[in-house]
Amino acid sequence: MIGYVTLGTSDLPRAAAFYDLIAAELGTGRMMEEETFIGWGTPGGGAGIGLTLPFDGNPATVGNGVMVALEAKDKEQVHRLHTLALANGGTDEGAPGPRGDSGFYAGYFRDPDGNKLNAFVYLQD
Repeated sequence: MIGYVTLGTSDLPRAAAFYDLIAAELGTGRMMEEETFIGWGTPGGGAGIGLTLPFDGNPATVGNGVMVALEAKDKEQVHRLHTLALANGGTDEGAPGPRGDSGFYAGYFRDPDGNKLNAFVYLQD
């Protein structure tokens, strides 16, 4: 149902460098690129993610309570994504680990603009 999610940035080149690394770890790359917008994903694949300079010309702001969840293939990839984020301008919002008792395993972080993301996987017994 969701085709892609767009987040705002005030520094597209800086944000692009961050998301290029995250997308590469997830096995995808850029699928759209304009002067003020870049989108990552695979045409015909799952939902993608985009970054844009705000159309109204005002500074980008972070939505309180908004988060983008990136589906990882396993626990190890959750850790790699969290590590990549922190090593490339992101900040920690919760170390990778189990959440609850339903098999949900996630690590939380913010991108250089303050947008909240997580990398997650449902572990099978």
